[in-house]
Amino acid sequence: MALERKAPTELGSESVGKLLKKYAVPGIIAMTASSLYNMVDSIFIGHIPDVGSLALAGLAVTFPLMNLSAALGTLVGVGAATLTSVLLGQKNYDAANKVLANDISLNCITGVVFAVLCLLFINPILYFFGASDNTLVFAREYMQIILVGNVITHLYFGLNALLRSSGNPRLAMRLTLFTVISNTILDPIFIFVLGLGIRGAAIATVLCQAMALSYSLRYFMRKDNVPHLPKKVFALDLRIAKDSLSIGMGPFLMNSASCIVTMFINQQLLRYGGDLAIGAYGIANRINFMFIMVVMGFNQGMQPIAGYNFGALKYSRVRKIFKLTAMWATFVCLFWIIASELFPGVMVSIFTSDTSLKEMADKGLRIMNPLVLIVGWQMVSTNFFQSLGMVKKSIFLSLSRQLLYLVPLIYILPSSMGINGVFLAFPCSDLLACITTLILIRNLFRKFDKLEDGDEPSILGSNIKQ
Repeated sequence: MALERKAPTELGSESVGKLLKKYAVPGIIAMTASSLYNMVDSIFIGHIPDVGSLALAGLAVTFPLMNLSAALGTLVGVGAATLTSVLLGQKNYDAANKVLANDISLNCITGVVFAVLCLLFINPILYFFGASDNTLVFAREYMQIILVGNVITHLYFGLNALLRSSGNPRLAMRLTLFTVISNTILDPIFIFVLGLGIRGAAIATVLCQAMALSYSLRYFMRKDNVPHLPKKVFALDLRIAKDSLSIGMGPFLMNSASCIVTMFINQQLLRYGGDLAIGAYGIANRINFMFIMVVMGFNQGMQPIAGYNFGALKYSRVRKIFKLTAMWATFVCLFWIIASELFPGVMVSIFTSDTSLKEMADKGLRIMNPLVLIVGWQMVSTNFFQSLGMVKKSIFLSLSRQLLYLVPLIYILPSSMGINGVFLAFPCSDLLACITTLILIRNLFRKFDKLEDGDEPSILGSNIKQ
């Protein structure tokens, strides 16, 4: 009986609006904090005396590699979180415990393998991702530390996702806030006081994640929590692992595509604008990331609600949560476009005092973001498909904007427009991706209209077995 009291049954009975507020607000705070967490390193690194601009460009070069690491983490973590939500909706608590154990085991395996391979070939990998002789040393110093702590990062984000999906969004939020605050305190100490430079930023990052991870592990060891760690923590269940990985394949491919695309972007930026252009894109990307994380916070609030009610065959509630989340995501994007078009200089100046770098980042931000108003609901739609286990559609939408549209455009447009063409490729791909998403989401809701609560969802083509 203790297990049933701990399970988040409110997800199937409470008002959808109240649930989204309860789950999304902690998610928004956590994801906004996460964006600030990523920005903190950039802000302090950009103000290192004499080498700040080059160090910032070196940090930007590491983005594709960090995205690839994140892709492996989401392959395991997002799939496990989605599967857990549905299993809790079905009241299958033993299976949810096994998903947690698999999440830990798979994250350990992928984290170690990825780190070892990257450390062995770190120089050629960074050159491949756009490093120059001037920025290689900074990129290498940062990534070596990050890779050593890669398993910690994978486990921290994986367990944080499971905290949210199992009905504990506030705890997930508090742990994220802890890492942000502690990183903000430790960064200047390691970078400036101890004189460790860009390495100090990486050490602070890993150390803060390790502290948050230790608390998450203690939480899941309590037997009165659902899910909790079974006795055989590192025992892999191949069927659960397969289901989890298949659901996580969409965000995995999205992050992998982001890695590939960023590599191409860096190469084009280096070609048409040099190291300064890469640094400018790094700043613009960090600023955009902050708004993207707010939308992702809404997605995180939507995911357990949609997954639970889909597992409980309550389709009317599934429809409501999507529409409400899409509406709020659009409001976020309205503020996003106002900030990036009217006040780009204010945001850019936080990262650097270099006049040339500020001018280029300011221009890049203005060109990249005129159509972000339509991006929010597209992101929600992609996450919605993934939350329901509709892997193929989620994968297609995840890849279409970046690989199908953005990559060709960053090579076609600069041939006649130079560096401006690289930045202009972003709004063009946003428009094409939103048109594609509209077609798929309308088709899905036509199918939803044919279902009554309690009907079997075979018509929808979900990968999650009832």
